[in-house]
Amino acid sequence: MIKQMRALPPEGLGIVPNLDATFMKDRKSLRSAEEMPQYAAADGPPSNEIFEWSEGSLFDIPYKNKTIRTVRVKRVLFRSNGIIGRGTIVMRVVCHCNGKCDWCGKKLILKLSFPAKTRVSEQTFMDRCRELAQGDHAWVLNHLPHIYWTFDIQYSKSTPQANFKKKFKDDYEMRLMRGSIQEELRPLSSLTTATGCAQVFYDVVQCHHWAWKYPQILHRDISQGNILVREKNGEIYGVLNDWDLAIWLNDQRDGPTSKFRTGTKPYMAHEQHGIKWQGPHRFRHDLESVFYVILLLVSLYSSPKVKAVEPDTGGFMYEEWHKQDDTFLAGQKWHVLHDANWEPSVTPFFFGFALWLSELQFSLCSGLVELGKYQRAVRLQHQVPAFDEDSLGGRFSYEKVVSVMHSYDDEELKTRGSEWRKTLLSLPDL
Repeated sequence: MIKQMRALPPEGLGIVPNLDATFMKDRKSLRSAEEMPQYAAADGPPSNEIFEWSEGSLFDIPYKNKTIRTVRVKRVLFRSNGIIGRGTIVMRVVCHCNGKCDWCGKKLILKLSFPAKTRVSEQTFMDRCRELAQGDHAWVLNHLPHIYWTFDIQYSKSTPQANFKKKFKDDYEMRLMRGSIQEELRPLSSLTTATGCAQVFYDVVQCHHWAWKYPQILHRDISQGNILVREKNGEIYGVLNDWDLAIWLNDQRDGPTSKFRTGTKPYMAHEQHGIKWQGPHRFRHDLESVFYVILLLVSLYSSPKVKAVEPDTGGFMYEEWHKQDDTFLAGQKWHVLHDANWEPSVTPFFFGFALWLSELQFSLCSGLVELGKYQRAVRLQHQVPAFDEDSLGGRFSYEKVVSVMHSYDDEELKTRGSEWRKTLLSLPDL
């Protein structure tokens, strides 16, 4: 049986199509646990780095006019879990064309995901952004991913996915493999100053607002892994990456294509952990996610790349947010947002973020209190004025968040668009 399975192509084994994985055909390329002690000593399931065994493998990419481009896998940078079907895989790759194409010499990643066939692609969202990013709006291009090519690979009738669909019919959500070649960006951990981190977070909020207001796209998956850094002409720019779970604002009522809430659990808005929550996903939910990204970073890390072993600030409690379920996270986040005496726990390196977090928590807290009053009045059928649930009655609006984040530790950060520069002049007291 093992010999017969070894003869199957990757797709027949339910493995990534088009991947010519050396380790599947040459057992000598596999390294033992003794050769890789970091895996042998691991507690629990193998880490994502185990997939580095595919280093050196070739991947064929369907290209224009039915041609093929081939890349060589250098290293797996990220592999997610917990998504129906399969998680996203991000690999550093190099072009394998010997200098014959426009990808050569560029820092590239290959991103593979396995979305429902009906989900709008990241490329579609980015194409619309680029159509609108002209003139005074061109600044936003520095804060969006650069996608060089994208492709879809349908699963054939002989794959496990097709057999599931045949058996379960409409109860099974048919998926495809969606890939893209993109510019490789730097992680937050590559930064060396707290001010640099603050600029990146501020950039991401400005980019998020632009996408919401102009192409009318909602990201819906803000996490530390999706906030990256681009360096251009010696200047750093925060990039809001990975728009795979985004949605057009006009499609909000349709909801997600799967039965699960979108987002990365430690950073999801607190309402999304509730059993009865049915949406819609609002822009304030993404801004609340930014709050959690900042909170966990500055509480658990002594610098952007060094995790505090035992933080004496009390921030260690947030470590559990990466491990626990929705019930735990709902309770923890509710406590953070509704405690009028809450104070952030920050490590010394990130001390300047204490003011940001305090101001943002106060805005969320006061806004959620007013939302609760409004919802109760509606249930009791009282006559009450309309309440803007998107911004919690204006208490957690884009304007409020920008008014907090435009400076860090008494240093003015770079406001990218002329629209926000004008707006800030009229918001001195927010």
